Amino acid sequence: MTALLVGTVLALVALAFVLHPLFREGAPMPAAPEPARDHEPSERDRAIAALREVEFDRETGKLSESDYTALKTTYTRQALAALRAEESSAAAVPDDEVEAVILAYRARHAECQTCGPRPEADAAYCSSCGRYLAGACGRCGAAITEPGARFCSVCGGTLAA
Repeated sequence: MTALLVGTVLALVALAFVLHPLFREGAPMPAAPEPARDHEPSERDRAIAALREVEFDRETGKLSESDYTALKTTYTRQALAALRAEESSAAAVPDDEVEAVILAYRARHAECQTCGPRPEADAAYCSSCGRYLAGACGRCGAAITEPGARFCSVCGGTLAA
């Protein structure tokens, strides 16, 4: 009986300790943090995001090739128009420069030997066929073809995990 009484008293003391700050007079309530206010994305940012989304949807099988081609053409034109509007003093962007931008985007993304460039920038395996995506050593540029390699076989540099 004594243990039950002591346990109850300890529980009430702990409850009072926890609830005391809520009922204290004059204590300021902490203000809720202000939500982060993101800037409104520009027309160029929206068009580029749409292009990335279309590319991802095609790679994951959500879009047919004909839909992909139509949407890519539309969004590419919108992105180019937005870029031209932003850089009104610059000359028009030639088509070969557009291809250079696309190739630079693809260079940052891993490429499957069978399926082509992957939409995921940090992919280690192809999301379509499951093959290992060969990378390159950041120090010497040697091809890394062994899955799970921790060191470069040419220069011995540590590879990112």
